[in-house]
Amino acid sequence: MNIAVLIPCYNESQTIAKVVTDYKAVLPDADIYVYDNNSTDDTAEIAIKAGAIVRHEYRQGKGNVIRTMFRDIDADCYLMIDGDDTYP
Repeated sequence: MNIAVLIPCYNESQTIAKVVTDYKAVLPDADIYVYDNNSTDDTAEIAIKAGAIVRHEYRQGKGNVIRTMFRDIDADCYLMIDGDDTYP
């Protein structure tokens, strides 16, 4: 089964590495995608270093990011999470 973890992000440099590594530990065979939505910090670079596949959505807004993620990614199972590590 192909699992895609989808993480829309805007300025999540403080937490994105932990979120990516936590999900890699729990779902080691999943593809983890971070969709950067015009962040002005180092979110994309940090996510890459943590092992995520980083893509960009230049149209501002979470709705635009979500539509792009589901249009671009083909998987059997999708898990969309926040990049701010507010949920256990």
